[in-house]
Amino acid sequence: MSTIEYLALPTYKRILYKIMNFFVSIPKAIWHFISVTVAGFFVKIGKGIANYFVNLYETFVSGDWKTKLSYVVMGFGHICRHSYIKGFLYLIYEIAFIIFMILTGGPAISKIGTFGYVAQTTYTDPILGIEVSEFRDDSLMILLNFVIAIILIGILIFLWNNQIKENSELENLNKIGKRIGDKETVNSLVGKNFHTVLLSFPTLGVVMFTIIPLFLMIIVGFTNYSSTYQNPKELFDWVGLYNFQKLFGLTGGESGKQFAFVFGQILLWTLIWAFFATFTNYFLGMVVALMINRKGIKLKKLWRTILITTIAVPQFISLLFLSKFLSKDTGALNVVLKNLGLISQNIGFLEDALIAKITIIVVNMWIGIPYTMLMCSGILMNIPQDLYESARIDGANPFKMYMKITLPYMMFVTGPYLISNFVGNINNFNVIYLLSGGNPQFTNVRGTPISINVYGAGRTDLLITWLYKIAMTQVSKDYGVASVIGIIVFVVVASISLIFYNRTNAVKNEGDFQ
Repeated sequence: MSTIEYLALPTYKRILYKIMNFFVSIPKAIWHFISVTVAGFFVKIGKGIANYFVNLYETFVSGDWKTKLSYVVMGFGHICRHSYIKGFLYLIYEIAFIIFMILTGGPAISKIGTFGYVAQTTYTDPILGIEVSEFRDDSLMILLNFVIAIILIGILIFLWNNQIKENSELENLNKIGKRIGDKETVNSLVGKNFHTVLLSFPTLGVVMFTIIPLFLMIIVGFTNYSSTYQNPKELFDWVGLYNFQKLFGLTGGESGKQFAFVFGQILLWTLIWAFFATFTNYFLGMVVALMINRKGIKLKKLWRTILITTIAVPQFISLLFLSKFLSKDTGALNVVLKNLGLISQNIGFLEDALIAKITIIVVNMWIGIPYTMLMCSGILMNIPQDLYESARIDGANPFKMYMKITLPYMMFVTGPYLISNFVGNINNFNVIYLLSGGNPQFTNVRGTPISINVYGAGRTDLLITWLYKIAMTQVSKDYGVASVIGIIVFVVVASISLIFYNRTNAVKNEGDFQ
């Protein structure tokens, strides 16, 4: 469609055309990303690795004996060239790494193929004459130590490469009569490299509390780790893609298809929920902000205060109260409606699947609109009023000014916020779990209860709440399946974030509103 044909369309057809064109372009964008970006990335990686080994060889050949010995003993060249602080730090890390690998890391790597050999042995104590249990291999600790060892190996490679480069630089400086000692090192750490010192602590926290658990989750998804294999009494083992096959109904016959049906319904509802929870709050919050900030509206502070009250009350309290308030049998809302004669039978606000989903979206609007209203109020005040004055002179009505001025400006500024909010709603645990608990329970297409074990899955469960039930609330906790769901959530969130973020005007037209 040409530009002239597009401009000749009515407003609603332009919007529909943009929406349709966006979804049609997604496969092309994905293919372009894979064929160009990913392929180019691997080509650059290959060239970088080749250049790295070439430079490493040239440094070894051209370096003196101190630099050559640093290839084996980290920090040796630094110490010989009077840079003692860095040299001893490099050396201490290498010694600590070797000790860890001998005592813990090496055995964990050697046992990772089977997660251990013997979990528990029982023998009769020759002195006491009683049976004694001895715990040997712990599969979970083997896996944890394996992940830590891999990370420490990565850190070792980085530090080893870094000290080789620094040795070469120190050697070249010494050749021209310059020397860099501990004084220069300390001045650098408290001067131009002070940010590195400060950022090292949060980086360590990210490694310990984010990267290591992430790797553990991914690996557990390929094992049969569950409450049946509680360590250290039992060992778990590799199962390959079995957990993925179970989730997608590729194993187990009819029961596997039912399990896949439950997973598909939860995934679909997760995306539907994220869409409505994001855009209802966004657009209605914007409308409320426009109404309150409109000239002539009285008691603006009062209206803002009333809306902010929902933020002041903790969600934990308000959602639990609403779950009781909306209960079918004892809920106050049903009692009031009955007393007023508006209903003859109690309404299952949280018991009927469709009504429960609508109720959850409405409750989320009540919670989320004040946040959006506050954010939009600040942005609306920064829109140049000259734009509106010019539009009024040209004869534009309020709706036209909203579509041509307000909405484009808001979308430009809040585009990244929308993406983060959408991702946050995919993982919105509180609203679902505290309000409905994921209920009502699942039935198949004929309305009969699901006969297989779906780990307590409910019609209003999101992937994140179902994951929690699988890993925490069930008698038989299947950590492998829970990890696979976590991997799927990560893939969905990462894909949506990358595709939508790169297509927002905030990225493509960064300088337009400056």
